[in-house]
Amino acid sequence: MENKILYYSTNRNLDNINGSLPFRRKVTFGEALLQGQAPDEGLYVPDSIPRISYEDIILLKDKPYAEAALLVTGAFLNDEIDAGILRKIIEDSYPFTIPLQKVFDRKYIMRLDRGPTASFKDFAARMMARLMGHFRDRSRRLNVLVATSGDTGSAVGEAFRGIEGIDVNILYPHDEVSERQKKQLDTIGDNVRSLSINGKFDDCQDLVKQAFSDPSLGHLNFTSANSINFGRILPQMVYYFYAYAQLCQKGEGIVISVPSGNFGNALGCEYARRMGLPVEKLVMPTNENDEFSRFLKEGEYERLSPSLACLSNAMNVGHPSNLARFFELYGGTVDRTGKVHVHPDIEAMRKNIYSVSISDEETKKCIKKTYDRYGVILEPHGAVGWRGLEVYLEQYGDFPLCVSLETAHPAKFPDEIVELLGIMPEVPDSMKGIDERKGKSLELPADYKIFKEYLIDNLKSGV
Repeated sequence: MENKILYYSTNRNLDNINGSLPFRRKVTFGEALLQGQAPDEGLYVPDSIPRISYEDIILLKDKPYAEAALLVTGAFLNDEIDAGILRKIIEDSYPFTIPLQKVFDRKYIMRLDRGPTASFKDFAARMMARLMGHFRDRSRRLNVLVATSGDTGSAVGEAFRGIEGIDVNILYPHDEVSERQKKQLDTIGDNVRSLSINGKFDDCQDLVKQAFSDPSLGHLNFTSANSINFGRILPQMVYYFYAYAQLCQKGEGIVISVPSGNFGNALGCEYARRMGLPVEKLVMPTNENDEFSRFLKEGEYERLSPSLACLSNAMNVGHPSNLARFFELYGGTVDRTGKVHVHPDIEAMRKNIYSVSISDEETKKCIKKTYDRYGVILEPHGAVGWRGLEVYLEQYGDFPLCVSLETAHPAKFPDEIVELLGIMPEVPDSMKGIDERKGKSLELPADYKIFKEYLIDNLKSGV
């Protein structure tokens, strides 16, 4: 079909990246989904971005979330998947609510913490798992490798648990996840295994990327469930449309604040804007890993290595994978090591995006102030998002409609909440019983040779 959307690699114009030839072919969504990463270590991006009319956006008001998901994801997938099958996938993926909590005036928290692992990543992982189940080659086993700095792994593990023909290995930094997050990761079981890596999240991410680009492991049929996979990005476009349609006064813009680590969630908002959502400004607050806010200010990008351990642990990223896609959208190229090959249009980025680094001290103050003033409980990631929005409004003046994302449930961080607020956050139904679950991770060093030996010895390639 002439208008069919195809996907190409962000590294397609780079020669000899770690010995890889540039991958210049375009692939379908199904191929990009199952490959996860392009053979040249680039990330797949669509060769065109579909538009959704403003009239269709506002028709989503008071409609179920599934209708927003069908409209947005269907714009990308209608040429590859039957609409009836897509609807079934969507309805199976989202049996939970998306509260839009008013804080004051028309400033809202979008609570993306109501899924089965109480994390925003449930939205992407559940739909991606079901799409992979639909597109996978029935004659081969699919091996999912995923690096997590906190919530990705448990969301992916729960989403893929029990899905036929797919095995999952989750890598997480041993000392940088909360005890409750570790418990979630280690006890999923079934076709899901957790690997505790003695290193940083960036080490976990590099191990996964090296395995993907290792030709000697091609028989293991790898794919990624990290946000390097476009199948993770697509579902994360939806809730921005949903929130806007429920809250907007016709014709107005919106400021959206997305606490940002590996940048997949913020990228979903950037795509939503390019699809027609009237995003006045995308605010991308980070924790003390401030490489992106410094880049927007100074115009030169420098990877932060090693990444810093902060309260908002899922955002402890020194070089966000999805920066490659942001650069691509603005005419630039950066590889997985953080080397900039072509500089993006920095002025255009500054026009659409604002970023600020929020310290742990500011994060704590924000949690306490927001609870004392408004009775709203934020966990550290949501606090980074809310404080980032406050800083933006303090600097540029008020804006009528603003939404900040709460990306994990406060009950995942009970020690911090008790210390700051003196209360124990109520545990959602999805997290009850976790502390009693049994399971153990396998500890490995951040060494690719040893990781490769593990993969060869433990992963299956046949059905």
